[in-house]
Amino acid sequence: MAVCARLCGVGPSRGCRRRQHRRGPAEAASADSEPDTDPEEERIEAGAALAGSRPGPSAPRCSLLELPPELLVEIFASLPGTDLPSLAQVCTKFRRILHTDTIWRRRCREEYGVCENLRKLEITGVSCRDVYAKLLHRYRHILGLWQPDIGPYGGLLNVVVDGLFIIGWMYLPPHDPHVDDPMRFKPLFRIHLMERKSATVECMYGHKGPHHGHIQIVKKDEFSTKCNQTDHHRMSGGRQEEFRTWLREEWGRTLEDIFHEHMQELILMKFIYTSQYDNCLTYRRIYLPPSHPDDLIKPGLFKGTYGSHGLEIVMLSFHGRRARGTKITGDPNIPAGQQTVEVDLRHRIQLPEAENLRNFNELSRVVLEVREQVRQEQQRQQEGAQEDGQDPASPTGEPPAKGAAAGPAEGTAEGHQEPEGSSGAVAQQPTEPGQPFVLPVGVSSRNEDYPRTCRMCFYGTGLIAGHGFTSPERTPGVFILFDDDRFGFIWLELKSFSLYSRVKAAFQNADAPSPQAFDEMLKNIQSLTS
Repeated sequence: MAVCARLCGVGPSRGCRRRQHRRGPAEAASADSEPDTDPEEERIEAGAALAGSRPGPSAPRCSLLELPPELLVEIFASLPGTDLPSLAQVCTKFRRILHTDTIWRRRCREEYGVCENLRKLEITGVSCRDVYAKLLHRYRHILGLWQPDIGPYGGLLNVVVDGLFIIGWMYLPPHDPHVDDPMRFKPLFRIHLMERKSATVECMYGHKGPHHGHIQIVKKDEFSTKCNQTDHHRMSGGRQEEFRTWLREEWGRTLEDIFHEHMQELILMKFIYTSQYDNCLTYRRIYLPPSHPDDLIKPGLFKGTYGSHGLEIVMLSFHGRRARGTKITGDPNIPAGQQTVEVDLRHRIQLPEAENLRNFNELSRVVLEVREQVRQEQQRQQEGAQEDGQDPASPTGEPPAKGAAAGPAEGTAEGHQEPEGSSGAVAQQPTEPGQPFVLPVGVSSRNEDYPRTCRMCFYGTGLIAGHGFTSPERTPGVFILFDDDRFGFIWLELKSFSLYSRVKAAFQNADAPSPQAFDEMLKNIQSLTS
C-alpha cells in the first residue's frame, strides 16, 4: 500500500485503485463513480516519491498526478515493460498515459533491440504496445540457443528478434572440410504481427515460401514447433529431387562427387532420418559455457572435422583442471550431447624433437607413458579413498562433477583428483613462441591446411564407438592448442586428426544464469542420448 501511496497519494483511503482492484465488481463500480482525486488525501510529497522518506510538515507539497503528461511519459518509458501493466491499475490518468506509443517504442528498443522505424506500424494499424505485448513479451522465453531433438544428429538453433520478426535460425557448419569458413544458417520459422489480433507463426521449411505453423512452449527451457502444411515441403520431382537439393545445401556437392561408399551411406541415412520430422521438432535450451580469466583459451562453440561424418559443432568448456568438448551436433557413432574429447590440463605433453615429429610410434610412446602415469595416480587415489571410507568412484568424497560424460570416441581420466592446494583453475599461459608441428606419417586428416606451429599440447582422451553408439570407449590422444581460435586432437587408436575452429557468431540471450545451471544443462543433453 505504501507503493500505491507514493504513486497516487491515496494510501488506504477508499479511492485507492489497488484496493478497488481487490473489491467485488459492484464495490469497484461504486468507487469509480467517485472523483479520481481528493484535494487533501491524494497529495503526496515529492521528496517521499523520489527518496522514499517523509519530509517535515513545512516541506512544499506536490502531487505526482499534477506532473505534466510529457514528464510522466518520460518517467514511465524508463521503467521495465513488465511493470507497466501494474502501473496502469493505479488510476485513470496513468492508464491513459500508458497508451502513449512513445513509451512502448522505447521499451521495444531497449529490451529487445528493435531498431526498425516502428512508426511504420501505423500504416497497418498495429501499435508499438501491441508489438511489445503480443509478440516480444509473449515469446520472450524462446529467445536464445536451442538444440533440436533429431536423434543422434542434434543441431543448433538461434532464436532472435530480427526487425519486427522473431526468427528461428538453424546454424549449419560450413561445407566439409573447410573448417575455417563461416557458419551457414537458414530460417526454420518466424513469428510476426501484421494485425492487432495476435502474432502469426509461419514455418519456413521447404522451398515454397512461408506457410502456417505452430509453436507450443512445453515447459521451462523447452518448446516445440509444428508445421500445419507439410505439403509445402514436397517438391514436384519427388524424393529424388528433394535428396539432390538437400545434398547440395548440406554438403555443397552431388552424390556423384562422393566416391567413398561408406560416406554415401552415411549421407543417405542422415537425409532419410532428418527429413521425416518435417520441421515438427522439440527444442531444449542450451547455454554458452561460462568463462574464467584463468581459462586456457576462451570457451565457446567450435566447428570440427569428423572424418566421413563431415563437420560437426562442439562446445568447449573448462571444469577446473579439465577441458571438455561436448557435441552439439552428432552422428550415428557418437550422438549429439556426448562428450567427444576431454583434456587433462595437468599433464602437458612434450612433442618429439623435430626430426621425430613424423614418427607415429614415437608420439604414441610418449602419450602411452602419460596414460600409464594417469592410471597409477587414479589407482592410488582410489586406494586412499577406500582407506578413508569414501566412495572409490569419487576419491574426494564429493559427487562427480556434473556434465562429465563418457562420449563414444573419447578417453578421459575420470575421477582424477586435484592436487592438494590447487585452486582447480588453470592459469592462462602467456603466449608462447610457436613450436613446429606436423602430423605423423599415417595419421589421416580431412583438412591438410592445418597450422604448422602450436603453442602447447596436453594429454587427453577421445570417445569412439560403433554404429548406434555401441561399445563406447575412451581412448588416449593428444590435444594440440594452435592459437586462441583453433585446436586439434589426434586420436591414437584411429590414427586420425580432427581440426577445430571457433564459431565467431555473436549470440544473444545465451549466457547461463549460473555455473551450476550450465553443468545441469550438459548433464541433461547427454542423458538424452546415453
